[in-house]
Formats: sequence, structure tokens, C-alpha cells
Amino acid sequence: MARVNLKSLRGAVVPVVLLAVLEWYARGPGKNSDALAPPTEAAASLVGAVGDGSLLQASFFTLGSAAAGLAVGFVLGVLLGTWLGLSARAGRWGFLTVEVMRPIPSVALIPLAMLVYGFGVRMEASVVAFAVFWPMLVLAQAAARQVDLRLLEVADALRLSPAARLFKIVLPAMVPRLFVALRLGVAIALVVAVTVEIAANPHGLGYAIMLAQQSLDPALMLAWLFWIAVLGYAVNAGALWVQSRVARAMGASV
Repeated sequence: MARVNLKSLRGAVVPVVLLAVLEWYARGPGKNSDALAPPTEAAASLVGAVGDGSLLQASFFTLGSAAAGLAVGFVLGVLLGTWLGLSARAGRWGFLTVEVMRPIPSVALIPLAMLVYGFGVRMEASVVAFAVFWPMLVLAQAAARQVDLRLLEVADALRLSPAARLFKIVLPAMVPRLFVALRLGVAIALVVAVTVEIAANPHGLGYAIMLAQQSLDPALMLAWLFWIAVLGYAVNAGALWVQSRVARAMGASV
């Protein structure tokens, strides 16, 4: 047990050392920067943001917008990607459209989304959905092409309807690869949500960073950055936990 705990603590060595170096450097003689603050001051600012409720409010907005965009982009990307992967004709017809649309930066859609939705959750979620949609489509298409042909032959022999074929045969065979896509989508959704808030949307964690920067408060700015990193780690850990639970359930059912 002691060995396990020791191994789990090794990963924290580098971050702790970096924080200590930053603390030493920021408190050095003549260091009074508008862009850098000691980690201890950032921690105090983070506690203050918790106390006044701004941290929870900004976190709920960013996570809610990211989750909404992720859900839309993931579902649409997986369904369309599965269709393009299973149908060779559809894959050929859709190839040019996918290759032309996929490289468009999601942030380039911010002005259009603002015209359509204004500020708020819908605008941010639409940009997140666009960013998530394309990698989900490409990964789902690749996963569908790798489904065992014998499973498709079983579906044909059982004369399953297209919906039953999708949900009983194809998607279960794609689950391991879809979870890889989901983890990628989670990271993209959070990054794009914060980027939209920094660029245009006056809500959420990204906007809080901008306010701290404009107020020349580096401690609060670093506190928000640290909190975003913590949220990203927690969300990824949650996705890994769900993946392990689903894999365990599928293994038990087999």
C-alpha cells in the first residue's frame, strides 16, 4: 500500500517544484509585475473567488455551455460518421464536404454565432458543437469501417431494422473507440468554451480571466488559470471513470 501511495505522489513532484520556483522568483527583489504573482497570492485570490460565489457561477456557465455543445457535436458527429463509415457510397459523396468544412477554425464562427444567437449559452454552445462535431465524425467513421463484417452479416441474417442494426450491433462494437473520441471531445469542448468567453462572450471562466487581466490583478488571473486546469483534469478523470465502468459492464455482460 505504501508503494502505491508513493508512486501516486511521484506525479506531483514536478508541479510542486515548479510552483516553488515560481514563488521564489515572483517574490525576488524588484519583482513587482502586472503579469506575474506568487502562487500563494493566487491561492488566496482563488479562496476569495470561492467566498464571493464568482468561481461557482463562472464554472457552471462554462461547464454547462461546454457540455451542451459537446452533447450536440458528439451525437451528430457519431451518427453521421457511422453512416459515412458503413456506406461506401455515402463516404465517397461526403468526402469533399468533410475535407472542406473540417479545417475551418471554430473561433471563426463566433461573429456568425453572435449574429444568430447574441451573447449567452446558445452562442457558445453552437461554436463548441461545431468544434467537437468534426473530430467526432472522423473518428466515428474510422470506427464504423473497422466493425467486424461478420457482425454485419449476422444483422442481415436476423433481418434487423436499420435502427436495431445500429443500436444492437454497430454501436456496441464501436464503444471502445467512441470513448477515445469522447475524451478528445471533452478536452476540445472545454478549450473552445473558454476561448469563446475570452474572445466574445461576457460570461464564464474565460471572461473572468479577461476581467482580472484588465484589472491588472495577476494573482486573480493565475487563480482562474489554475482552476481551469483543475476542472480539465477532473473532467478527464470523470471520462476515464465512465469508460472503465462501461468496459466493465460490457465485459460482465459477455
